[in-house]
Amino acid sequence: MNGRALVAWNLRRLRVDQLISQDKLAADAGVDRAYLGGLERQTENPTVDLLDKIAEALAVPMEELFRMPLPSDDPPQPLRGGRKPK
Repeated sequence: MNGRALVAWNLRRLRVDQLISQDKLAADAGVDRAYLGGLERQTENPTVDLLDKIAEALAVPMEELFRMPLPSDDPPQPLRGGRKPK
């Protein structure tokens, strides 16, 4: 898995595990939502400074964005669209 794919995998995994929308994470990290979506789709190449902001917004150490998935790990699925149930 290349670096961009690894960051994309972990970014979505962390965001979905915390039930955070792309909109909210983008706002918290101070980045455009479309750019954040591009990171998850591997069409954007982030800087170290941006990864630092995203890790801080997710309240995780930056190394979590580079954690290798286990062979048995399923790819992280996107959150269901619409509002979260109350």
